[in-house]
Amino acid sequence: MIAGKIGAGTTTAPTVRTGDERLIKLTSAAGTKVSTLLTRQGRPQGVLRVAVVGGGCSGLQYKMDLQDAPQNRDILVESAGVRVVVDPKSALYVTGSELDYVDALQEGGFKVKNPNAATSCSCGESFSA
Repeated sequence: MIAGKIGAGTTTAPTVRTGDERLIKLTSAAGTKVSTLLTRQGRPQGVLRVAVVGGGCSGLQYKMDLQDAPQNRDILVESAGVRVVVDPKSALYVTGSELDYVDALQEGGFKVKNPNAATSCSCGESFSA
């Protein structure tokens, strides 16, 4: 009997669904900023991951991360020249959202306009749905 791992030596590509800007849309300012950050990190073909996690003063908050590639079960959206990935659970909360970037000393940075947010906190960092 030969011992070994089943499927050893085989690699499978992640299963990724393609979405469109009805899921999430980036403004041109956000697209430019994300492209600059990806290039600066040496991942010009990378993706922006947008997720919703528990936390913040309103119960939910956004988490954004730059990654090399989509992961299994992600939904991939091309917007403003950037590849954006959202996991299926987060997609329930961000559908219809717009991601903008404001270049300002005060209250600058990435801003999410989310039509699903029932309430948001005064700091703008968290929301409830």
